[in-house]
Amino acid sequence: MHNIKTVFYRELIGFFNSPMAYIFLVIFAIVNGYFFTNRFFLFGQSDLRSLFDIVPLVFLFFVPAISMGSISRENDIGTMETMSTLPLSNYQFVMGKFSAALCLILLGLLATFIHLITLVFVGTNIDYGALFSGYLGLSFMGASFAAIGIYASSLTQNQVVAFIIGLFMVLIFYMLDKTLVFVPSSLAGFLQFLAIDYHLSNMSRGVIDSRNLVYFFSMIGFFLFLTVQTLEVRRWK
Repeated sequence: MHNIKTVFYRELIGFFNSPMAYIFLVIFAIVNGYFFTNRFFLFGQSDLRSLFDIVPLVFLFFVPAISMGSISRENDIGTMETMSTLPLSNYQFVMGKFSAALCLILLGLLATFIHLITLVFVGTNIDYGALFSGYLGLSFMGASFAAIGIYASSLTQNQVVAFIIGLFMVLIFYMLDKTLVFVPSSLAGFLQFLAIDYHLSNMSRGVIDSRNLVYFFSMIGFFLFLTVQTLEVRRWK
């Protein structure tokens, strides 16, 4: 646990010592605020549904951007060789990197609470149960995308290539349920279950089903496992 915390703090400090964290948090808040205020002031709809609709689209681009340098940067500057000599397992290294990326994503979601405060002050009736499950779903989606992005980062030394691979992979999982009309009915159910937006939409409606939780935990665990295995293979080469 101590090693995970060390990697976590090192990575998080690295985020805030560079423009990456500030760019992510500011643009994330501006983009989400723009779409929220558009619906709030122009269409007179005072709810957070528009926010739950736009955040996944923002995640598609920003989470791969956050995670693209997690491991590829270490490979590029040669610090992976140094870390291999330390009493630090690949599992601890990956978990520390993942925790830092997830922390930054949660900070971005925390910034959207200003919209919730706005709705409270204007006297909107808020379904706090649906609100909680919606934010929980967004957190799981962000964590899943972070795990995918870190795996993509472990495949290459080039951060731009890592970003492209990560973006491509998250787009596949996001778009799966949009392509069901083009696949045989025998595969539709399976592909729908693999689609991340399908599980998020259930949770954003206030439904926390064990199948949704199993899906998200499986996604996160699977891609973190792949990342650890990729590092193990590189270590023995």
